[in-house]
Amino acid sequence: MRDSSEKIPRPTEAELELLQVLWSSGSLTVRQIHEALPKETGYTTTLKILQKMTDKGLVVRDESQRSHVYSAAVAADRTQRQLVQHLVRSAFGGSPARLVMHALSDQKASADELREIRRLLRQLEQEGSD
Repeated sequence: MRDSSEKIPRPTEAELELLQVLWSSGSLTVRQIHEALPKETGYTTTLKILQKMTDKGLVVRDESQRSHVYSAAVAADRTQRQLVQHLVRSAFGGSPARLVMHALSDQKASADELREIRRLLRQLEQEGSD
């Protein structure tokens, strides 16, 4: 995994799709990654995207075996944080509250998710009053 202080490139939607597979499954070959994707994606497209991701530093490639094995170079939470920060700045005028209100009004949160949101809000309130 990359150093947490190092700025990471923002992945494209196609790259995020491949990262989701790697984050949930760990290290995989191109074939395994390709098989986990929707069928409309061609094998050579998957390979080309992985090669670009390697060049960008989003994935690392282990060439020690006959089939190259890819793994995510950056943790999911770090990538997600960076994407949310960009979205808050670019689409919500720097207001995390506006982002959260839009997210919760457009998509129904489960009871577990709402409990976790309340827990986070209580924690943030406590940190603010300390």
